[in-house]
Amino acid sequence: MMKFVSGFAFAITLLVTPFAMAAGDATAGQNKTAACAACHGADGNSPIAIYPKLAGLGEKYLLKQLQDIKSGERKIPEMTGQLDALSDQDLADIAAFYNAQNRQLSGAKEVKLELGEKIYRGGNIETGVAACIGCHSPSGNGNGPAGYPALGGQFSDYIAKQLRAFRTAAHDPEDPAGRSNDGEIEVMRGVAARMTDQEIDAVANYIAGLK
Repeated sequence: MMKFVSGFAFAITLLVTPFAMAAGDATAGQNKTAACAACHGADGNSPIAIYPKLAGLGEKYLLKQLQDIKSGERKIPEMTGQLDALSDQDLADIAAFYNAQNRQLSGAKEVKLELGEKIYRGGNIETGVAACIGCHSPSGNGNGPAGYPALGGQFSDYIAKQLRAFRTAAHDPEDPAGRSNDGEIEVMRGVAARMTDQEIDAVANYIAGLK
């Protein structure tokens, strides 16, 4: 099992496509997030479960998502036009600010913990679902240098929504409800495509309780 997990993580690390990353200034970034606070909270801890917590998510990951949203590669209706007037440096500063904040935990429901932990830590060998710990770490802290987000404590509803969006894109790349900005090797699409609704909900719940 561990060989499978480590081998998968190593392969992903080698194949991830790099992208340009400007040096962000967290102090400057704070002054550029006023419009973000309504949905994501002043410190990146969203008060609304359908919007993600950005605090401590990972600077490299945050910057890539901001760049993808601005370019249209990642389509989020609520974000349409929000980043159009921001420069690359603005996006880098915002990413640095949110990454520097401490994330508040959401907590997990006991009823789904066993299956969620099983999938997160061991995957599902029979169906080809890779363990999440290979990229996102046992504690959900991710891998900053590689651009893998820290998911621990994130809203379970948001995690489940993203997994379903990746799964949708894997089955139908043209479906507007899909999400496909996971790189050329389609890591998350490949994983989510093999997951059942029960597995998605369970692993999302487990992640919400990590810290």
